[in-house]
Amino acid sequence: MPAILGTGEHRYRVVDNFAKLPDGWTLTDVASVAVDSKDRVYVFNRGAHPMVVLDREGNFLRSWGEGLFSRAHGLHIDADDNLYCTDDGDHTVRKCTTDGKVLLTIGIPEKPSPFMSGEPFHRCTHTALSPKGEIYVSDGYGNARVHKFTPDGKLMKSWGEPGTDPGQFNIVHNIATDADGWVYVADRENHRVQVFNGEGKYETQWNNLHRPCALCCCGGAKSPTFVIGELGPGLDINRNVPNLGPRLSIVDAKGNRIARLGGENGPGVASGKFLAPHGLALDSRGDIYVGEVGVTNWKASFGDQEMPAVVRATRCLQKLERVRE
Repeated sequence: MPAILGTGEHRYRVVDNFAKLPDGWTLTDVASVAVDSKDRVYVFNRGAHPMVVLDREGNFLRSWGEGLFSRAHGLHIDADDNLYCTDDGDHTVRKCTTDGKVLLTIGIPEKPSPFMSGEPFHRCTHTALSPKGEIYVSDGYGNARVHKFTPDGKLMKSWGEPGTDPGQFNIVHNIATDADGWVYVADRENHRVQVFNGEGKYETQWNNLHRPCALCCCGGAKSPTFVIGELGPGLDINRNVPNLGPRLSIVDAKGNRIARLGGENGPGVASGKFLAPHGLALDSRGDIYVGEVGVTNWKASFGDQEMPAVVRATRCLQKLERVRE
């Protein structure tokens, strides 16, 4: 029987062996996922075929991005099915059509800004859009900033600096917005999500999270909910401590936990376990797609244990099908 995660109204059936790839293909790390208006799934990965497109049953449709991307990291899709592909390897955000035509590039490929300079970009991580189509970029590993751009890519403003105080960041790893224009930032190594208005004014923060890595706003404009992917321990000293993830948490618009999926007994490749949730998307039926960086994160989670071949092949993409009574 497939594993079931969650309780009550938030129960999900794990769809084992979801991705059906051409013979010999591997995904390796799946940095992020997105779902378009036709429920096609875009799998932004670090394999030889950076953008793999599947239908909702996991059947292979096509791929693109070969030779274009350096290191997949973030993926966001807008209401017109344009894809915003964040590449932390060459420090750019590219707006693309669903067949891979590049419409806009923000940042200069392979030319990062100076480390912690605050100037865009140094290993940017993700994007989100305001209700007006303005582009927010989380930046990232070599910066501690959020940048706001016009829809055509002109810098409007930036905020944030390194640290632990409100408005400061320690790995600004993911970003999301809602229909009212609030901006939600996964401040990963500060173990929190910070909430800002559209101009960067700090409003509040959500705590009781463990290394929040993936962030997805869903549930509709009137009552948005959020799915948060949390990484497990990153240190040898707490590697085997329970109840730290990796896991998914579902919260309401005030950050109150509604449900939690998995993570009680650490990472694993078995059905119902997570490796390293890094990107999230929902389809029209409320099913959740989880991109994981299980290859990159393997040693942190498992030490010197041998990595099964399935991790590099397809295991870093999971589908959780919502259970309907």
